[in-house]
Amino acid sequence: MPSARAAAPPPATGAWREGDPVGHRRFADVGDLPLQLGGVLPRVRLAYETWGTPAPDGSNAVLVEHALTGDSHVVGEAGEGHPTPGWWGELVGPGRALDTDRWFVVAANVLGGCQGSTGPASARPGTALPWGSAFPRITVADQVAAEVRLADHLGVERFAAVLGGSMGGMRSLEWAAAQPGRVGAALVLATCPASTADHIGAQSAQISAIVADPGWHGGDYHDQPAGQGPHTGLGLARRLAHLTYRTGAELEARFGRMPQPGEDPLAPVAPGRYAVQSYLDHHAAKLVRRFDAGSYVALTDALNTWDVGLGRGGTDAALAAITVPMVVAAVDSDRLYPVADAARTAASPAAVGGLRLVTSSAGHDGFLVESAQIAPLVEEVLALGTR
Repeated sequence: MPSARAAAPPPATGAWREGDPVGHRRFADVGDLPLQLGGVLPRVRLAYETWGTPAPDGSNAVLVEHALTGDSHVVGEAGEGHPTPGWWGELVGPGRALDTDRWFVVAANVLGGCQGSTGPASARPGTALPWGSAFPRITVADQVAAEVRLADHLGVERFAAVLGGSMGGMRSLEWAAAQPGRVGAALVLATCPASTADHIGAQSAQISAIVADPGWHGGDYHDQPAGQGPHTGLGLARRLAHLTYRTGAELEARFGRMPQPGEDPLAPVAPGRYAVQSYLDHHAAKLVRRFDAGSYVALTDALNTWDVGLGRGGTDAALAAITVPMVVAAVDSDRLYPVADAARTAASPAAVGGLRLVTSSAGHDGFLVESAQIAPLVEEVLALGTR
């Protein structure tokens, strides 16, 4: 029997909003931010968390970058203020690869996100209303520019390393290209140096699913009653995305053509679901309760415009100019950012040791689950960053 929580309609947005439990978040007001595509985003705030203690000389700071629907809660249990447990908990903590007895670890909710940082669900300065449809276009470069302001706020002149996978890997690469004096080394994991036509096509389909939902209300849905937000569109976007996060072989091995228990997919009337449909439904239902559709659109648009070469003479020229040592890794079964995408980044003279491969049956999500293989990469990057 479904729980009362599962049976209740989801709120119009799953975003953290003012007045919600703060949890372990802290907040930094980083000022007005000029945007790469034009305009200025006023009074930007970033939510962040830290672990460990900063060294007196600031030499032990490390920045960890989350992926599309992640947040600053890298390690820790789910609980009041935090809808999900830490997403890299096996890598961060005392005695782990990112040993918090040695390192001062920082993680921010990305600009445009929905877990405390300025984004479509947050209040627009000078009004009592969410940004909604008025939220401007942002890019990965803008996200990093905001993180630079966070570093200033924390008194961090230089991160020993910046680490990230997927969209977080894009920000790691952008840090290396844009801020060579402020980062010692970078882990660029399970990502690409520029979005391809394939990426843009898949990502644009997800955006279209959301904005076509009648509950989208042109992007101004945040104060709608529970159950009347763009949940159908956001759930469909999540289903489409999740298929790119895993692999066909894994789905076949786990589900094949099995029916969902108690359901008949071949019934002539009101057919039930296959098990794989139930699996995707489950992930969609979880996301709509913890995420914001406007953030999903804004961040996915930032993925579409991503190119480390934007304003730097093109992708290859930008990669060739990077001087920050990088460890570049791909997941061998990744069909979202295939090995060839990472190989292009690994051709940079700054890439140490060529392309590294993480072996996984989990596809793109291998960057989240293959901790035993990623831990040595983290340790190598930290060693590079402290030379």
